[in-house]
Amino acid sequence: MMPPDLQRLQHILDYCNEIEKTVERYGKSFEIFDQDADYQRSIAFSILQIGELSGGLSEAYRTSTADRMQWGPMKGMRNMVAHHYGAMDRQMIWQTVMTDIPELKAFCMEQIDPSKK
Repeated sequence: MMPPDLQRLQHILDYCNEIEKTVERYGKSFEIFDQDADYQRSIAFSILQIGELSGGLSEAYRTSTADRMQWGPMKGMRNMVAHHYGAMDRQMIWQTVMTDIPELKAFCMEQIDPSKK
């Protein structure tokens, strides 16, 4: 892995951790998320950043890890949050937070430090 990819993965991991802290702060409930604009904005910002960072990974790295990570949909989620924020599907965002972000976090941790597999 090239140093720029490693650096981007570290930043993606940082945003995964921010999402995790935000969920801990506000609560692990879709109903709370659905009703709290601050909660939604905090999560949306981190998802937007993850999508932006993932789009900057080298083509070689994205190709070599495509069987484990869906980089295209991450960029698509970023575009949805950035361009359609007022109409974003909060249920889909919540599902991403509950399912995809923990998987992405584990992947990044493994890639950054392979000894922690």
